[in-house]
Amino acid sequence: MRLFPQSLPDVLDRRVTGTGRLLLMAGALLIAGAIVLPLWQIHLVAPQYQEGLDMYIYSHKLVGGNEGQDITEINGLNHYIGMQAIQESDFTEMQWIPFALGVFVLLALRAAVFAKVSAVVDLTVLFVYFGAFSMYRFYYRLYTYSHTLDPRAPVDIDPFMPALIGKNQIANFTQYSFPREGSALLLLAIVCFVGAMWLSRPAHTSEA
Repeated sequence: MRLFPQSLPDVLDRRVTGTGRLLLMAGALLIAGAIVLPLWQIHLVAPQYQEGLDMYIYSHKLVGGNEGQDITEINGLNHYIGMQAIQESDFTEMQWIPFALGVFVLLALRAAVFAKVSAVVDLTVLFVYFGAFSMYRFYYRLYTYSHTLDPRAPVDIDPFMPALIGKNQIANFTQYSFPREGSALLLLAIVCFVGAMWLSRPAHTSEA
């Protein structure tokens, strides 16, 4: 019986099944869709804002609710607590994340064409790393905005950490933060890639 490290080269050299190749192409389409859909939403509710203020985060832009006016309103409120204004131009991530997603679309299509398990493994590992790094950048942005408050601000408030996902109370505002359609598509793309590898394991390739 061969040990796993000994059989690993053979596993990586296996062919991806026909169904696995379709899953790879589906994953590419899902990533392409995520480029143009909102990835995250931040929703703020307060007694004076019963309907709430919304900010939608795309891979390439920030969009405020109420035809963009909500970001202006949020920045006006942030001014009172000394928080830096939220501006799309400050988010350098929005310059490279759409490009990175485009690269992953091409890598997924390449893996579907050449149909090697090793290419699917590389794609999946890189894509998961990209997702983890992007979430870290999101956390870092939230932390930086909420921990660099101007001490000369009209309203004195202690530094705080907004919710990355879920709900948080900040003064008289309730903040909600949750993923949107774009993030769901990216998660489904990972499921497709893992599915392609699963279907290409020895028990299935002999049936393909």
